Amino acid sequence: MKLTILKEKLKEGFNTVEKISQKSLTLPILQNTLLKTEKNFLKLSTTNLESGINWWSLAKIEKEGQICIPTKFFSNLLNFLPNKPISLEIKDLNLDLESENYKTKIKGLNPEDFPIIPETKGGESIIINSSLFCQALNQIINIPSSSMARPEISGILFSFQGDLIKMVATDSFRLAEKKLFLKTNLSKEYSLILPQNTAKEIISVFGDREGEIKIYLSPNQIFFEYMMEETPHPKIQFTSRLIEGEYPNYQEIIPKKYETSLSLQKEEFLNQIKTASLFSGKINEVNLDIDPKNEKIELFSQSPDLGEYKSFLKGKIKGKKLSISFNHRFLIDGISSLKNNELIFELTNEEGPAILKSASTEDYLYIIMPVKTT
Repeated sequence: MKLTILKEKLKEGFNTVEKISQKSLTLPILQNTLLKTEKNFLKLSTTNLESGINWWSLAKIEKEGQICIPTKFFSNLLNFLPNKPISLEIKDLNLDLESENYKTKIKGLNPEDFPIIPETKGGESIIINSSLFCQALNQIINIPSSSMARPEISGILFSFQGDLIKMVATDSFRLAEKKLFLKTNLSKEYSLILPQNTAKEIISVFGDREGEIKIYLSPNQIFFEYMMEETPHPKIQFTSRLIEGEYPNYQEIIPKKYETSLSLQKEEFLNQIKTASLFSGKINEVNLDIDPKNEKIELFSQSPDLGEYKSFLKGKIKGKKLSISFNHRFLIDGISSLKNNELIFELTNEEGPAILKSASTEDYLYIIMPVKTT
C-alpha cells in the first residue's frame, strides 16, 4: 500500500472509528484499526465484535494494500503532526509515515487476523435525519440496566410500524417511549432490540452529523449508512448485532386512565425535586402531597442524619387528593428528558404507574412506578 491523504481527513477518520475500538487482553487485534485501500478510497475499520464501523475518504492511491495498526497510538500521533498531506506506505508489516519534517515507522499486525465486519445484504431500509434520530435516542438511552436474567430489557426496543418508529427502554422501575415519524411507509412491521452500548456508539458517531442516515433492517443485524457529500459513496457504515429474545408487552403497563393530573412548570418542579433529594433517605424517596382543592403540592423528604425538607408548589390540578412517593433520581431523569417547559404528570393511585409527558407534544412519555411506603 502506498498513498497520500490530507492529515485532517485521516484524523477525522480515526476520531470516528476509535469510538468503538476496544481494549482487549484476549484479542489484541481489537485494539487495532484496519487500513485498506479500495480503488480511490482509503478505508478504516474497527470492531469490538458486537458492533463494527467502516469509514472511507478519497485519497491519492499509488499502490493497493492493507495493514492493522494500533488505534489509540496512531490517533495520538496524528495530533502532533502538522496540517499537511501525509504519505503512508507499507513495507513488510511496518507502516512508514511521512509528513513535512516528520518520518516514522510503525509496527503493524497481519490484516488477515482482523475480524470480518458484516456487510449489508440490502433488504428494506428507511432514511431519517441523523440529528433528529440521535436526539430521540438520547432521550431514553440511560434507562436500560444490565440484566443477565432478562437480557432483552438490557437493550432498546425499536418497533417500526408503517411511517412510525417507536423507541422503548425500561429497567422494570420506569419506562420511556419515544415516537419518530418517517416520510415513507415500510411494507411490513419490524421489531428489534439494540444493545444499550451500541445505541450510545450510534449517538457518538452520528449525533453531530448533518443530513440523513439510511437504516437497513435485518433479522440479526442492523446497519446504518451515512453518505459522502462529494461523491455517491458511503462515508460511514455502522453495524451491530441485536439482542435475541422477545421484549415485554410494555403497552399493558401504560395507564389508560388517571385519578389525578398535574400541570406544572418543568424548571420549578425539577428544582424543588433536586433540593428535596438532598434530604432523602436510603431509598431516595421524595413524597408529594397533592391537594386539588387548593391547587397546591407539598414536597417532603427526610434523612435521619441530615434533617428534613418541605416546600410547596402551585399548579393546575385535576382529580383526587393524593399522597405518593417516588425515587427522586428516576423522577429527575424523567422531568429532565422532557423538552417543553410545561409538563403533565398523570397519577393513577399510590401504588400504580404514573406518566410524565410534555403538555404540547405527544411523541414522548415517561412512566415511573411509585415507591411503596409500607
